[in-house]
Amino acid sequence: LTHWFDNIYSERIESKTKMVGLYILNSLILPNIEYDIKVSLTTKEYLDDILEKASKYTKCSGYAARGMIILAFKDAYKGGYINYNVALQTKAYIREKPNIRIFSRFQLKRFLNTVKNNSYYLEILLGVFCGLRKGEIYGLKFKDFDLENNILSINRQLKLEFEYKDNKIVSSKLVEAPPKTPESKRKLKFPEIIKIELIKRAELVEENKRKYDYKDNDYISCQKNGLPHYPGCLNKVLYKICNELSLPSISVHSLRHMCATILIESGVTLAKIAAFLGHTSIHTTFEYYCEVMDEKQKILNFINDNFSEEIIENET
Repeated sequence: LTHWFDNIYSERIESKTKMVGLYILNSLILPNIEYDIKVSLTTKEYLDDILEKASKYTKCSGYAARGMIILAFKDAYKGGYINYNVALQTKAYIREKPNIRIFSRFQLKRFLNTVKNNSYYLEILLGVFCGLRKGEIYGLKFKDFDLENNILSINRQLKLEFEYKDNKIVSSKLVEAPPKTPESKRKLKFPEIIKIELIKRAELVEENKRKYDYKDNDYISCQKNGLPHYPGCLNKVLYKICNELSLPSISVHSLRHMCATILIESGVTLAKIAAFLGHTSIHTTFEYYCEVMDEKQKILNFINDNFSEEIIENET
């Protein structure tokens, strides 16, 4: 498998595809091979055992690992090392397609040009270019930004805390909490446009302090009186803008997916994307890649689109 990947498969794929292919090989397949055998002696049961273990990582890992093994055995058959592709007999794994929406480059440009004068422009930029979660955006404070070095520190999130009575919600309030996972506490470089908008936001906050009975919590995203926005506000704004532009409706989480798309298309490694987005493991980032891959047809399908059709034909 390593010989095939380095000397055959890598010669016909793009660098982005190779990056994810290495993850599939080194994180999903090879660690689950308990004993090595000659390719000519490989059986369906042997491969099914590997794939079953690989399928435990993510919703799409079994599908991805099987696709790569089938490709490897296809080349082994062409090279005369085996008499038939035994990998085609293995258990099929279906990848559930998530319900996500990602703008095309043209749609994103149109969207960003439209929201330039929107009061949530800074929040939208933080979603698209920093991949922040909604709670992380609401929890940001001016002190979290190093404007000299364009570095942002994610130290907290704002989330709803509910009070229950007789198993019913009787009240809720926004509270500061640690980031979603330990890995979510991170430092990010941010683009100049965010610095420009942050300075504008700081000026607006100072103006509001003079005009209103202002409760100063240092939040960059807040109401005119300094209190935090209700969590659903930003999604409502996004829905309204998309409706006005006749674009597919998106959420704050969709902005995070768009950030992942930008990083993937820029050739950033999965490990770095995982750190950037604050994922617990690289397996979560791999799920992101597969989701983006499904939505963006121009991203090369590293499991080989043409051969996927051959898989379906053989199994049918």
